Amino acid sequence: MKAQLTPYLMSEDARTQAETYRKALGGEILSVMTYAQAPGTPDAMKDKVMHLAMTVAGENALFMSDSFEPAGGSRSIRLALAFESEAEAREAYANLGEGGAVKFPFELQPWGAYYGEVVDKFGITWQIVKQ
Repeated sequence: MKAQLTPYLMSEDARTQAETYRKALGGEILSVMTYAQAPGTPDAMKDKVMHLAMTVAGENALFMSDSFEPAGGSRSIRLALAFESEAEAREAYANLGEGGAVKFPFELQPWGAYYGEVVDKFGITWQIVKQ
């Protein structure tokens, strides 16, 4: 069996969250579909994001959508990014931490890699590692 796994985040403001990640990690917003593109959508929902596709930190795909129920981070989900450069890893860690909270400082670990965890301002936990 072979498949491609793409994280799909439900957001209270997908456009803002996507733009934050684009700035923090580099990347590109590839497409945005709104509920206005679906027939019969009530006016109050037409500007909401039905599907947003983007890349982050190179060619990593990330999908997002506006949620109609409260969206928040989950303790059972983490997004992990592994960098070849310590400087890039530190930059991503700092950028994602703006307005968020440090879980584990980005430091050299006993196993020989730099590692840290940060919860971004949208409640998503990021594991940042420099191999």
